[in-house]
Amino acid sequence: MILVDANVILRYLLNDHKELSKKSADLLENNTVLLPTEVFCEVVYVLQKVYQISRQDIVRQLMLLFDEHIVEVEKVAVIKQALMLYAAKNMDIVDAVLYGYHIVENKEILSFDKQLNKYLNV
Repeated sequence: MILVDANVILRYLLNDHKELSKKSADLLENNTVLLPTEVFCEVVYVLQKVYQISRQDIVRQLMLLFDEHIVEVEKVAVIKQALMLYAAKNMDIVDAVLYGYHIVENKEILSFDKQLNKYLNV
């Protein structure tokens, strides 16, 4: 299994660099690839903040990667739950992942973040 960084995923999704996008496609489509949660969060952040891609489009693109088994994530149920909240609410992706752990794995989350606590206490 190969771990990838954000640049590999970004080049694949954005298809914005002739050479690197092709290398990313070859790597992702022909190998078993793990997208670490930390890198997943970075990809979401960069797509939203740098490339100004809508939350809904980010979620759609990443769900396709997971559903088509182009990449694997360690806690797919947690990540998918996080993406659903991220798309629906104005919450950053790291808080959404924490919420995903709370919902899917019944983990207790301690935070001083008022918005996150609002969802955790529902």
